[in-house]
Amino acid sequence: MTYIRWTFRILILAIVFGFLHYTLPQRDIVRIVNTYEERQDFEGWTTIFWSGPDMAATARSNRDVLFVQTVKANGDTMVFRNEDTRFWPPYFKFDTADLQTEAADAVSTKDAPEWYALRHYGWRNSWISIFPNALSLKPVASPDMRLIPWFNIVFLTILALIGVTLWRLWRNFRMRRIDPVLEDIDEGADAARGWLSRMFPWK
Repeated sequence: MTYIRWTFRILILAIVFGFLHYTLPQRDIVRIVNTYEERQDFEGWTTIFWSGPDMAATARSNRDVLFVQTVKANGDTMVFRNEDTRFWPPYFKFDTADLQTEAADAVSTKDAPEWYALRHYGWRNSWISIFPNALSLKPVASPDMRLIPWFNIVFLTILALIGVTLWRLWRNFRMRRIDPVLEDIDEGADAARGWLSRMFPWK
């Protein structure tokens, strides 16, 4: 039973961690090399990784999606989609066309690089063709610039405080309401076992 309980707890923590890792914003310092538009077919469970009204209207559809191709300072490539977020995740991004224009204007070459902090959320997986969603661009002086995720720090701190508060409230409620009832049940069971042992002795 203990193994089942810990397995359940670890599973819940893994789901929460994955949800937060996917949803919370991240920033990468990149050089933009190209922007383009491509028609995508949406089918199956991977539709949850795409935005737009089409996904709510039908499980199978296709539409044009904007993309931004980038390269990091170490040479790694990363492709971002550029879609409005509607109401989830709650970034309320409705400036996809403006951001695509900014990205197209920020294209630079390897010989004369221009670096940008690209804010995004989501995951990149080439096997199932999912892309992180670009949220905003901000020019930076160097690819070595240190970016401190202040939003994530504040958000996770508040979330941890809420979690600790809820845990303490539950602990106090359990100690005041549930534990006394369980103790009464245990005492009643002990008394019943004692009465049975007297009424029906083994010898």
